[in-house]
Amino acid sequence: MRTNQLIASVVLAAVVSAVSLHGQAPAPPPATTSPYVDGRNGVGLEEAIGRALEREPSLQAERTNIGVARGLRQQAGLRPNPAISLERRDEPGGTDNQTSAGIEWPLDLFRRQGRINLADRELTATEFAVADRERLLAASVRLQYGVAAAAARAVQVADDQVNTSRRLLDLVRARIESGATPTLEGDLLDVEWRRLGAERLLAGGRVDVALVTLKQLLGIAPDQSLLLQQTIEELVAEPAIDAAIVTSASSVRADVREAEARVTVAEARAEQSRSEARPEVSVFGSYMRMDAGFSQQGVNLAGSLERVRGRFHYLAAGAMVTVPLFNRNQGQIAAAQAQRSGAAARRDAAALAVRAEVAGAQALDLQARRAVGMYADGIITLARHNLDVVRQTFDLGRATVFDVLAEQRRYLEIEQAYTNALREAWEARTALVRALGESK
Repeated sequence: MRTNQLIASVVLAAVVSAVSLHGQAPAPPPATTSPYVDGRNGVGLEEAIGRALEREPSLQAERTNIGVARGLRQQAGLRPNPAISLERRDEPGGTDNQTSAGIEWPLDLFRRQGRINLADRELTATEFAVADRERLLAASVRLQYGVAAAAARAVQVADDQVNTSRRLLDLVRARIESGATPTLEGDLLDVEWRRLGAERLLAGGRVDVALVTLKQLLGIAPDQSLLLQQTIEELVAEPAIDAAIVTSASSVRADVREAEARVTVAEARAEQSRSEARPEVSVFGSYMRMDAGFSQQGVNLAGSLERVRGRFHYLAAGAMVTVPLFNRNQGQIAAAQAQRSGAAARRDAAALAVRAEVAGAQALDLQARRAVGMYADGIITLARHNLDVVRQTFDLGRATVFDVLAEQRRYLEIEQAYTNALREAWEARTALVRALGESK
């Protein structure tokens, strides 16, 4: 008899609810305001990525490599300095002396352009390496932002259930005081309310940890305030990615372009080794002043005696050629050619890995969004509706507290599954964006 009454009450409540919902599009259940999300004053995803690219310390350290490469490029274009020598010689115990000055200047005929080409390609490869680091950092921020948003949604659901359970507990306690309901039902609801409160605390701890990790990526201190601007539902609602971007990923991604640049670096290094094996020419010049004489005397043009002594001036100029007779950089050229082969293989491997990564991420993104669509298009709304029906039936005295608790836990499981689906959908989209090489 009691079973028939329960079924009739459930059907009646379902009919009433269905009539009230007739003509309305399904919508997610209302939730309490999240303490972690502020649509007006919070930090949006694009702003978070911008902050990370501007402030994150490890990226700043990586960017200094570009300054290093530019300095080396500047150094490679400089010509060698001349060498100047001065010499003074004196005769011990005598009066003779000699003073000379010389200069030697390497012409750097065949080496400078090879150094410049190598430095230019090193600079290009370094810039692509930094761009790839920016890509990975932006993807990490996207992922962590979604993790924090999903954790914030779990807190919202927990808050909503805690508040609802508290109202239901107050109702049952009022019935207990009037003698209409056994004390056991109040105790059961009290236990459930406390359990939900404990789950709420754990959910809050998870979102706090997620926000701390996000703050680290943004380059801000853990004790600074950070609120999210977008919910996980808003993040997952991003439009589909253009197919043209997907097909061009293997040629535009920074790590692939870096690998290609490393091939040209190896080629430039081999060419530099060949140029340094050519003859090198240095020009030199010198001037020498010598003051020398003898202790004897001689007759000068005037016919008088004077000491034999004279001052002599000498100029010298010439060129010195380094002949690559034995050392023609054979080992360096062979090493550079081997490096070129290795760099080409790594370039091909990177391009293949990009195609595989894009294909896998694209498949996962498609299926994850389908799963989210199934939840959003009916499962969540229907589960919430079922819980409301059971609670209304309980209010009418046609259901037991066990029915409410069972349906409430079923609803929480569905909400948790929906949050996990949203998170996985965001992770799949983030993986696809990362695979496509986008840094924003």
